[in-house]
Amino acid sequence: MKKMIFALLLSVFAAATFAQDEKEKPVKGFKKEKLFAGGGVTASFFNGGTALGLGPYFGYSLNKFMDVAVSLNFNYTSQRDYFVLGDKLRQTVYGPGAFVRLFPVHFLFAEAQYEHNFIRLNYIHANNSNYLSSKSNADANSFLVGGGYTSGRRNGNNSFYYLSVLWDIAALAQSPYVDNLGRNFPVIRGGINIALFQGSRRKGRY
Repeated sequence: MKKMIFALLLSVFAAATFAQDEKEKPVKGFKKEKLFAGGGVTASFFNGGTALGLGPYFGYSLNKFMDVAVSLNFNYTSQRDYFVLGDKLRQTVYGPGAFVRLFPVHFLFAEAQYEHNFIRLNYIHANNSNYLSSKSNADANSFLVGGGYTSGRRNGNNSFYYLSVLWDIAALAQSPYVDNLGRNFPVIRGGINIALFQGSRRKGRY
């Protein structure tokens, strides 16, 4: 699965690079019309658990094929039967991140996102269990890759809705995107990207 995802990202990047119009000269220097903001909602459901989250971000369009952004994330995860039948694990996660999105066409993108998550764990023991309830703090890095669909990222208007599916290929033991058996599960995110300083009818060039 990891090799397939990496191959997909490399293919999309190559397609975006070679698809650029050589006749179109890029505009150099910072342009405020390339700034954007947005946010997403995360929802994941897996065997015995649920993960919900929010993730605002702020970014810049490098060209008509690539966006980069810094982000914040907040996630809450609940799992049952974590060690034994009847126990529960509550997990609160927050932290900074950054991502890059590649758009081979205006309605599809590939994404790679890094996150450093601070984690608060609350373990609730089951009745008649040898495990004791406990609370602890930890941190973990995640590297999410995947892709998504947009309502249309177009030249001169970078406002759109999107839906994406990502996987944490780092799959560290304390990752909020890995279950108690070490399996990474799909992270489904939906949200909105809002162009800043960019008129909805304005025709511009990247």
